[in-house]
Amino acid sequence: MSSYRVAQVGAVGAPFEIVERAVPRPGPRHVRIAVDACGVCHSDAMFVNGVLPGVHFPVVPGHEIAGRIEEVGEGTNDRWKVGDRVTVGWFGGSCHHCTPCRQGDFIVCEQLKVPGWAYDGGFGEQVIAPADALARIPDGLAAADASPMACAGVTTYNGLRRSSARPGDLVAVLGLGGLGHLGVRFAVAMGFETVAIARGADKADFAKQLGAHHYVDSTAGTAVADALQSLGGAQVVLATAANSAAITATVDGLAHRGELVVIGADTEPLSLTPTQLLMRARVVRGHPSGTAQDVQDTLEFCALQGIRPMIETMPLDNANEAYGRMLSGTARFRMVLTHTEAGRAH
Repeated sequence: MSSYRVAQVGAVGAPFEIVERAVPRPGPRHVRIAVDACGVCHSDAMFVNGVLPGVHFPVVPGHEIAGRIEEVGEGTNDRWKVGDRVTVGWFGGSCHHCTPCRQGDFIVCEQLKVPGWAYDGGFGEQVIAPADALARIPDGLAAADASPMACAGVTTYNGLRRSSARPGDLVAVLGLGGLGHLGVRFAVAMGFETVAIARGADKADFAKQLGAHHYVDSTAGTAVADALQSLGGAQVVLATAANSAAITATVDGLAHRGELVVIGADTEPLSLTPTQLLMRARVVRGHPSGTAQDVQDTLEFCALQGIRPMIETMPLDNANEAYGRMLSGTARFRMVLTHTEAGRAH
């Protein structure tokens, strides 16, 4: 093809428009990917609305990319070849020069290359991405299922596996949305006694379908913290809900030396007192996404355990509808734009 289509936003808060561009060539240590599917993440709103510094319009968002390598740039590692099925997530490459990178902590690179911010994202039929951003998709995992794992999946998976919890420990997942439903599946597969926390008694059956051993309705009369303590106290609370008040309500439900792992983004402050942390030696930790290797580990774990995200797919032409459903919360957990027949889940 001599041209390809993208869904771009021309100005702050503007709707998506489909435009054609000339097919680019990958530079040194970059690859060109034919995009089969791209998840629609809530973080995309930060780019569409120009919230982050350095966002330049027109913007092509999308950092949950799954596709096939179509062209390899000069100097790219021999590991990657034309035809390889790959993902690119929030980690879209690093600078390799800042202090975190020199310490091997690439996900907190001071110049992290997030797709849709540092370069055009996956709301299009083609993407040029650095080779160090690539994760290999295992056989049997459809592109539409793999794409959300490059951000939502790796964030929840890494948040749990890098926590202080060990198999058999009580682990609570706050929220049962796009992140939380994956958090429960991962927690169960990792051998944790899993508590799902959400709003409303009607979600209890769904929590059990995901494998949760316990369900706590945060709108019931019993405080969430008391409910967790009645189960012995949580070693870890994975806070996926983007609600600071709801996150704060779980803190006193932690066991001694328990850990609150925050991955739900909210701009409101957490209402904690030092005493809540000091007297029981509790820890509060923010957790970012994960490197390309972390994404690949997540994908392989999903393939091994039969874990798939709950998704709703739409074609690229329906980018405005898909984005709107994500914003309104009416989506089936994760919206995914599919650009080719290969991108559809099966």
